[in-house]
Amino acid sequence: MTFVIASACIDVLDQSCIEVCPVDCIHVEDEDRMCYIEPDDCIDCGLCESACPVGAIFDEPEVPREASQFKEINALWFKDKESARDRIEKFMEDGLSIT
Repeated sequence: MTFVIASACIDVLDQSCIEVCPVDCIHVEDEDRMCYIEPDDCIDCGLCESACPVGAIFDEPEVPREASQFKEINALWFKDKESARDRIEKFMEDGLSIT
């Protein structure tokens, strides 16, 4: 299992989660609108979840149904950053609610 960052992180980028992660599995680059968790490196400690001031981080089984696409988007960023960024832009263009 892993933790997943959902849409509430978009354009917030507080990065408290990055500071507390003991295995450095949470990443963001200057051109990103949110942070991403590397699912293969996450050790499921949960420190990031409690550090997030906007409640954007969920244990994978707890990701709300309406935010389920963020499981894929987080993993995609580590394989194809531009595609993940495009998915975030599409999400925002579609005016979907932030979860």
